[in-house]
Amino acid sequence: MDNSDFRKGFVYAVIHAMIRAYILRTRGRYKINKQSTTPPNSVEISAIERKIRARLPIIRLMQVYTPLSIMYPLLKKAVSRVQLPADIKRSSIAANGVACDWLIPDGASTDRVLLYLHGGGFVIPQTPNHLLMGAYLARKTEMQTLMVDYRVAPRHPFPAPLDDCVTAYRWLLQQGYAANNIVIAGDSAGGNLTLSTLMSLRDSGDPMPCAAACLSPSGDLTVRDNTAQDILLHPKARKFYRESYVGQSDPHNPLVSPLCGDWHGLPPLLIHAGEDEVLKDDAIRINAIAAAAGVDVSLEIYPRMWHVWQINLKLEQAIDSLNKIAVFLKSHCK
Repeated sequence: MDNSDFRKGFVYAVIHAMIRAYILRTRGRYKINKQSTTPPNSVEISAIERKIRARLPIIRLMQVYTPLSIMYPLLKKAVSRVQLPADIKRSSIAANGVACDWLIPDGASTDRVLLYLHGGGFVIPQTPNHLLMGAYLARKTEMQTLMVDYRVAPRHPFPAPLDDCVTAYRWLLQQGYAANNIVIAGDSAGGNLTLSTLMSLRDSGDPMPCAAACLSPSGDLTVRDNTAQDILLHPKARKFYRESYVGQSDPHNPLVSPLCGDWHGLPPLLIHAGEDEVLKDDAIRINAIAAAAGVDVSLEIYPRMWHVWQINLKLEQAIDSLNKIAVFLKSHCK
């Protein structure tokens, strides 16, 4: 074993020990809100939901203590090996220099495209779970889906990730896809990029996509209060994500924090957020400011759900949300 293998093994052992200690210390801290009246879904808590919830504290802790130098190569290997459903064809391309993956389901429309922007706090690249969720949406929308593996902070802070998303959209236009047959969706940081991409396209006079959907979007990076508890997003991780992406830029820039921007002229929006996530407030504010600007916007808060629960495809509420998103996006294409 060389020194690098020893260091990696040591880091893994430390992380494992911290996770065990963290679970023992926080067991019972996060309670399920049983008073929620927000539809849909039954009040019964399924075995799958309980199992996923039990893993959330581990993921929460690893966001803070897993070095990016270890995370990146592991994710790269996992993404290269992910097994998508047999009816989904995947091909990696460069869209005017931006790394992307085409996910094309059997029988997909040849003229409709979903541009998907993954989450990960602006610092985590595309993951296997994002590809699997993208594949599900591709199948349900019956659309060719372009997954944008944009550059990430801290090496590439704002505006690099946004520039890549805008470039990928313009590349679609250059390939002959009509704007009224292109939809955009994104989760978490990808939800932020979805909104900022729309604003950037509008401000530059580009043809606008016909609709957009945001899953647990981050809308305001000016907020410095990182003490709010979240079952999945650790305060230290949120601080690191925000500072890494904003860098030396002004967090009040509307393309950094869309909630600081002008919402007039944006296409129809659908927003889904979880009742038990800290970004629920961002979703509520986005809905209010978009509606005040005349945008056709809809918001649904899912009871008991956490940040981007849709990535857990065995979860009933995830499938419910993704199916509704697919129906919404399809309904706005020409």
